[in-house]
Amino acid sequence: MQLPNTADIVIIGGGVMGASAAYHLAQRGAKNIVLLEKEKYFGTGATGRCAGGVRYQFSTEINVKLSQESLPMIERFKEEIGQDVNYRQCGYLLVATNEKDAVTFKQNVTLQNGLGVPTQLLSGDDVRMRLPLMKFEDAIAGTFNQKDGTVDPNGVVMGYVGAAQKMGVKAIENAEVTGITVSGGEVKEVQTNLGTIQTRMVLNAAGPWAGLIGDMAGVPLPIVPLRRQMFTTNPLPEVPEDFPFVIDFARSLYFHREGEGLLIGMSNQEEKPGFDQNVDEDFELVNLESAIERMPLVEKASRASHWAGLYEVTPDAHPIYGGSDVKGLYICTGFSGHGFMHGPVSGKLMTEFMLDGNYSTLDVSMLDLKRFEEGRLIKEYNVV
Repeated sequence: MQLPNTADIVIIGGGVMGASAAYHLAQRGAKNIVLLEKEKYFGTGATGRCAGGVRYQFSTEINVKLSQESLPMIERFKEEIGQDVNYRQCGYLLVATNEKDAVTFKQNVTLQNGLGVPTQLLSGDDVRMRLPLMKFEDAIAGTFNQKDGTVDPNGVVMGYVGAAQKMGVKAIENAEVTGITVSGGEVKEVQTNLGTIQTRMVLNAAGPWAGLIGDMAGVPLPIVPLRRQMFTTNPLPEVPEDFPFVIDFARSLYFHREGEGLLIGMSNQEEKPGFDQNVDEDFELVNLESAIERMPLVEKASRASHWAGLYEVTPDAHPIYGGSDVKGLYICTGFSGHGFMHGPVSGKLMTEFMLDGNYSTLDVSMLDLKRFEEGRLIKEYNVV
């Protein structure tokens, strides 16, 4: 598709945030919307490289509430959008192996239960009983919510893009933003490798690259791109159908079923910020050894695939929603590893803010850009 010369709204980033925003803006009647994606295909940036997990289990009220709005949107996605996204409610089982995490888990369950989320607090024995294939002699406590699970990221992105296109959104791939012109404190145009678009409204939904986009407009964003990687195994018939999404919290090590095998990942605490999306083979061995220690069955598995993607991390592990000091420049980024699951509602929230000037579905005004300079940080504990 040819790049238009003008647009009422330009959305930068064709992952789940940008795709959801394009759909919801068009649904509200906004016209002349252009969605730009620098990759060859939509959803192949950070969204397409994530583990696909969705959960209600967070440690702050606002993140729990974002899940309470977003996950039901995923549940009814096929009915509303017409795309099957394979929402598998296998449950998340978070395991604490030290007293500090165990205490925090208990507080988190109290918070979640108080907000109407039926997360269960488990004892160490409960954890061991539920995970007979795993070695968790050191488990002290656990938390479990059956409605947590996994979803197909590509299905969500393509569902939104396809529905948006039917409503007239111009969705353009291989379109890399190279500059943003600001004059008199207002957005004037967006430059790309395909040409220039004059516009008065831009949504920066570029995920880990959002900081680069912000710099183009003179709006620095406190986000850091961090590599996270994972691998999948060949079929392991011993793993039961109802095996949950297991997180060894202290190690940031996780397992969930992927097809007939497992997807296994682990956060590298020594990872340096950057845009490298190549797999670190040395760290993959560390991940593998840790996985075998927790689940000896993995030792007999062979690797089916592996890849790396990027988190965009903020100082408080919460997203940035809203406007900026540049008129017409809006921000939806900084999700710190849990953006995919909150993507559906985030596009809706940004639609409300951009068209109405406020949020009606859920008040996320405390997650604005100014909180960082004003010291209003809200720390999320449940980040893997």
